[in-house]
Amino acid sequence: MSAVFNWQEMVAKLNSLIKLRSTPVGMKLFTSVEEMQQVPKLRMVKDTLLLCQVVGQAVRMGLTVGATNENFGSPQCGAILGFTPHDQEWAKGEMYKGVWFTSLEDTKAHQQSLHVVPYGKYKGVVISPLNSERLNPPDVCLIYATPGQMFILCSGLLSSGYKKMVSTNVGESSCADAWGKALTTGEPSMSLPCFAERRFAGVSDDEMLLALTPQDLAKAITGMEWLSSHGLRYPIPPYGTQMDVRAGMVRNYSDKEKK
Repeated sequence: MSAVFNWQEMVAKLNSLIKLRSTPVGMKLFTSVEEMQQVPKLRMVKDTLLLCQVVGQAVRMGLTVGATNENFGSPQCGAILGFTPHDQEWAKGEMYKGVWFTSLEDTKAHQQSLHVVPYGKYKGVVISPLNSERLNPPDVCLIYATPGQMFILCSGLLSSGYKKMVSTNVGESSCADAWGKALTTGEPSMSLPCFAERRFAGVSDDEMLLALTPQDLAKAITGMEWLSSHGLRYPIPPYGTQMDVRAGMVRNYSDKEKK
């Protein structure tokens, strides 16, 4: 039985704790277009876009947006979601040769390094603001945040049941480092949004992306509340490069003052 999440409450807490500038969204894959079209207030993409642009419409404009492989302007988008085969032509990655990588061997190595959803099961994807509660639940949650916000968010996730987070960087196509990896492994994954995300999808220069399951997002929020209860919260106030560090260390790294 799937867990039940109070998305209104979770998003309110998330914004209170790290003061996000953009909308936290969910992504869900669908096995049929008919099933996907049952999502309330769904806007199906009519133009030729990149997947990151579809995500951007939800993140920057608060829309609930759906797309199929026919809507994507790059074969990489559908391949990462498992909409198209990972065949020899795709594996060459020739669109990147001489642009992002100097040789065909490099483009092949790049393609092989990507986290991609296995081909054959899914036909469509919907991205929607979490607090709209139109995806119940999403497969993964997507959070765009600054490095300081991201540090507190990840620290909340790590504060109990500790397991080291390992992030990857494939260069261009870094959506495979975020939603590609989270969809295929179920593990939280932080990425540096790539050129396409910044050029076409409205991602700011100072934003990073975290993709994680609803369960892990709930865990991170609980952890951030616990951190905040003893003064570890966002924004992180600068202490000063020439200040005697002892008072600050006692406050943030020791429980002496509580004894």
